[in-house]
Amino acid sequence: MSTAELRRPDPDARGVLLHLEPGADLIVPLANGEPVSVIDAIEDAAAAGEVDGLRIHQMHALHPRRSIRGELGDRLRHVSYFLSPVTRPAFLAGQCDLVPNHFSEVPTILQHCTKASLVLAAASPMDAHGYFSLGTSCDYVAPLIGRAPFYLEVNAQMPRTFGRNQLHVSQVAGWVEVDRPLIEHHPAGASEADRAIAGHVAERIPDGATLQVGIGAIPNALLEAMRDHRDLGVHTELLSDGIVDLVERGVVNGTRKRVTPHKVVTTFALGTRRLYEFLHENAAVELRPVDWVNDPRVIAREPDFASINATLEVDFLGQCASETRAGRYWSSSGGQADFARGAMYAEGGQGFIVLRSTTNDGRLSRIVPRLSSGSAVTTLKNTVDKVVTEHGVAELRGRTIRARTTNLIAVAAPQFRDGLTAEARAMGFL
Repeated sequence: MSTAELRRPDPDARGVLLHLEPGADLIVPLANGEPVSVIDAIEDAAAAGEVDGLRIHQMHALHPRRSIRGELGDRLRHVSYFLSPVTRPAFLAGQCDLVPNHFSEVPTILQHCTKASLVLAAASPMDAHGYFSLGTSCDYVAPLIGRAPFYLEVNAQMPRTFGRNQLHVSQVAGWVEVDRPLIEHHPAGASEADRAIAGHVAERIPDGATLQVGIGAIPNALLEAMRDHRDLGVHTELLSDGIVDLVERGVVNGTRKRVTPHKVVTTFALGTRRLYEFLHENAAVELRPVDWVNDPRVIAREPDFASINATLEVDFLGQCASETRAGRYWSSSGGQADFARGAMYAEGGQGFIVLRSTTNDGRLSRIVPRLSSGSAVTTLKNTVDKVVTEHGVAELRGRTIRARTTNLIAVAAPQFRDGLTAEARAMGFL
C-alpha cells in the first residue's frame, strides 16, 4: 500500500468531531494557518450541544467567529495570544481571553499550560512521499509535531513550503480537503512621515545586514528604501510582500548570513497572492518554529542584525508601550522583545523602534513624559536601542536618563517640544 493510501480524507469537516473530548485544548495556527471549515464544524457542534468545555488557543485570528464573540459560552471559548481586529473588540467586551507572552515562548506555554489535545491546522496537499506542508505557517504548531495529534484542512490553494513545517500522513489523525483562497493583506500606503522614518533607518543599516521587519506602512517604506543595498539577509518572524521585491531585485541573497546562509528564514507569512505564489515550492525560503526563529540566542549569532519594530508610545526613560493604546489592550507583545534582545547581543546589531511622532490627528505627542495609565511595557528601557520618528533618531542605549530625555524630545513633533521640556525639568530629568 502506498503512503497516499495509508488514510483517506474524511468526507467533510465533521470528521474532526470523532477526535474531540470534553475539556480539550485545541491549538490553531495564526492567520491563514486556521482550518476554516474544521473550526466551522466544531462551532456548529458546540451550538448544537454536541461538544462541551473546549478551548481554542490561537494568535492573531483573521476570521470572525461565534466562539470569539463568546456566543457559545463555555462549550467553546477562544483564548488569544495576540489580539487582531477580530479578537480585539471581543476581548475588550470580556467575550474571549488573552494570555500575555513573548512569541518565542508560546510553544512552551502551550505544552506546559494546556493539554495540547489536538492541533487543527491548514496544510498544502500531500506530496508524492506522503508529506503535508503547513504552508504559510510554522509558528507555535510545528513544535507540536510528534507531541500532539494533528487534524488538517488540506487546501488546494495553500502553497507548499519548506523548512521544518512538514508532517507525514502517518502522523495525522485525519483531514478534510477544501479549495479556498487565502486571506490577503494589503498594507496601507506610506505617508510622508513613514517615508522619512524609513529613510532614517535605511541609512543606518549596512550592506550585508540581516533584517527582521514586520508588515505595514513603515516596514514597506523601509524595504522600498533599501532597494540599493547589497547582500542583505532575512531572519524574521513575519514574511510579507516587501521582501519579495528585494529578493527578485537581488538585494536579499543571504550570502553574509552566518546561521542560515542563502536562506530567507521566517516563521509565518502574510501578504497578497503574489507572496503566496512566491512561497510555493521555493526552497530559498525556510519556515521554522518560532521558538527557534525568535530565540534571542539564535538571532544574536547573525552579525549586523537589524531589528525594526513599531510602538505606540515611548516615555522619557525609553519604555515602549507597543501593545496598549491609551491604556487599553490593542494587540500583545509578539516578538518585539525577542528581536530587540537578540539584536542587542549580535555583533554590530541594532534595534530600531519606529513610530510617528504624533497620533494620526496630530493632537497628541507619542513621545511622552510617562506612559499612559494602564499601559503595558513591551520593550524594557534597558533593552531599547534607537527610537526613530520622522524627525530623526534618538540614541538610547548606554545613555543617561538626562541624555535619553534630551534625545527623545529632539525627535518629538516640534509643537510639543517646549511642553515636554518643561515636564522633564519638573521631573528632574533635565
